[in-house]
Amino acid sequence: MHKYIIKRLLYSVVIFFFVMLIIYVMLRCLPTSYIENIARQKSMQPGSKSYTEWLAQLEAAYGMDKGIIAGYLNWLGNFFTGNFGDSWYYTIPVVEEFNNTVWLSFIMGVIVMFFELIIAIPLGIVAATKQYSKTDYAVSVIALAGISLPTFFFASLLKLVFSVKLGWFDLFGLVGRNYARLDTWHQFLDKAHHLVLPIVTLVVLSIGSLMRYTRTNMLEVLNADYIRTARAKGLSERKVIYHHAFRNTLIPLVTIVGGSLPGLFSGALITETLYSIPGIGYASYNAMVGGDIPFSMFYLAFIAILTLLGNLIADILYAVVDPRVRLA
Repeated sequence: MHKYIIKRLLYSVVIFFFVMLIIYVMLRCLPTSYIENIARQKSMQPGSKSYTEWLAQLEAAYGMDKGIIAGYLNWLGNFFTGNFGDSWYYTIPVVEEFNNTVWLSFIMGVIVMFFELIIAIPLGIVAATKQYSKTDYAVSVIALAGISLPTFFFASLLKLVFSVKLGWFDLFGLVGRNYARLDTWHQFLDKAHHLVLPIVTLVVLSIGSLMRYTRTNMLEVLNADYIRTARAKGLSERKVIYHHAFRNTLIPLVTIVGGSLPGLFSGALITETLYSIPGIGYASYNAMVGGDIPFSMFYLAFIAILTLLGNLIADILYAVVDPRVRLA
């Protein structure tokens, strides 16, 4: 086990190196450049230097006058020494802005995952045990709707119904207009109230794939020989399904749970942007649009590390849920 983990970690370092190189090259090639925008603004001031002079000066100040490979190696060295730099867009240290926004997205991610698991997995099991019934068809329709609906369309529909027509929720933002006048408890309730629609959006759009995944794997297990043997022994249907079949269905589900680790911290870029929720997804969107390379690189490096760790955790959990698995 220890040798396997060490080997996977070494592989992960190599993968991380090449993944971040690709990301850095893409960010350097984006049409939106923070430095070019600032140089353009300064060159338009009365009596100012030309755009070309300002651009050369700012590129040297921000370390962007080097080639892409040299710039990437410089960023990589700073990253591994803990020097993450300052955000160009937010004009504060990258870590500070990240810390200000990531925990809101984390709380939303945990809540969404909780509801996703308690809704999608039971419904997937019920659909599999009642194959081709009305319940199965109803669950399949809900799952396909969740998979097919675009985020911007479903979020806009919820806002139209519950914000514009019924007036139950605000259209945008995390707090209401009277937030500063409220006490601590009612401030908490005000924020929770503003998070209802974003969380509903994420839950509805995320349960579909997990529901279908659970149903498919449960059907495969229910058709196995050992399940027929268990029924032939006279075991109750409940024990056959939830004790024998469901335990083996957990093995592929571990992949989903392990792969969801980055999602807890990465935020929901589209949903947070549509609802103007100041989470890490919304912050990263503004940074990328503004050409903020330091913040974008730190955010994407963080997500890459979580993805690699999530895959490693999923592989290790295989041995926990199924003793037959040998990681070596």
